Amino acid sequence: MAKKKEPAYAEAIAEIEKILARFRSEEMDVDSLAAEVKRATELIASCKARLHKAEEEVSKILE
Repeated sequence: MAKKKEPAYAEAIAEIEKILARFRSEEMDVDSLAAEVKRATELIASCKARLHKAEEEVSKILE
């Protein structure tokens, strides 16, 4: 099975915001809650990794 391409940082943030909006507006049913939380967790981890990588690259440039 092919691995799903990770979205760009801005796309990931937008998707996280949509998940949060559905959660806050109570549009999310209990059956999809676990899947949505898992997806949000994956997106957050991806964003953190991208930020960490960018931080390392900037630090190297500034040295």
